[in-house]
Amino acid sequence: MKRVFLFPGQGSQVVGMGNDFAASFPRVGELFEKAGELLGFNLAEICFHGPEDELRKTRATQPALYVHSYAISELFAERGIEADAAAGHSLGEYTALSVGGAFDFETGLRLVKIRAESMQEAGRQNPGTMAAIAGLDRDTVEAICQQARDEGTVVLANFNSPEQIAISGSVPAVKKAVEIAKEKGARLAQVLQVSGAFHSPLMEPAAKALAAALKSAEIQRPKIPVISNVTGRPHESPDEIRDLLARQLLSPVRWVETLQQLASEPDTQWYEVGAGNVLAGLLKRTMKGARATGVGTAAALETVLTEEVRAVS
Repeated sequence: MKRVFLFPGQGSQVVGMGNDFAASFPRVGELFEKAGELLGFNLAEICFHGPEDELRKTRATQPALYVHSYAISELFAERGIEADAAAGHSLGEYTALSVGGAFDFETGLRLVKIRAESMQEAGRQNPGTMAAIAGLDRDTVEAICQQARDEGTVVLANFNSPEQIAISGSVPAVKKAVEIAKEKGARLAQVLQVSGAFHSPLMEPAAKALAAALKSAEIQRPKIPVISNVTGRPHESPDEIRDLLARQLLSPVRWVETLQQLASEPDTQWYEVGAGNVLAGLLKRTMKGARATGVGTAAALETVLTEEVRAVS
């Protein structure tokens, strides 16, 4: 059986995430404490108790998701359960690379810190937003973006499933694209609550800051296949990882291609490791018959561990 770990990105966060793990597993509390020291603020307090407005800030959201998912993966590994391949959606790609052995926990967290802070600052410098569009194909959404560009920048940002695409850009252009999508019969066309135009040219300042940090980061080739958001193919080398992680901020997330790349065996066991069930839903809508088990709580972890033991015995 092939195990694939999927790691969520921004938008999956929820107040209370990690609290039950920290209460049951001392190692998780240690990871959150170490993260707080490196970040310079109390990540555990924000994660476990909120307030929600603080957790929603990019500088807190991204480290929170990274530490939470990484901690769950460590608990899996302590029991001999490890991924054969991995991928993460946007921010989740950092967790996938860390769990896959491309860099250690601290290196990944430092990169996530710089990524989060620079993205938040880019959002301040170049105000923008994103929107979800469902029920229209890629060519139609691209044509809609072209129509809306007289209002500013707007591009395809996330290919989440065959019928769900996110767009990103300046606020007026994204809002116009949403209006056009509704006129075209989109099942869903909705502006998202995000702090910037992620995966668009408006993130250029953040991409430059991140590229500078990546140059000096200690990175190795992953021990397992870890799929790049930018290419939809496995990362091959440290230099490629550096290049693609910087480009990721400006490029669409090719999640459909990512899942297709990972679904190489019929008996693949999929796990969504972290908060929420967004990726499980996208998998269900993209790969016929595929189902992902969500592992975002201590209770869910115990259930999975029990099932894994039964499968082996």
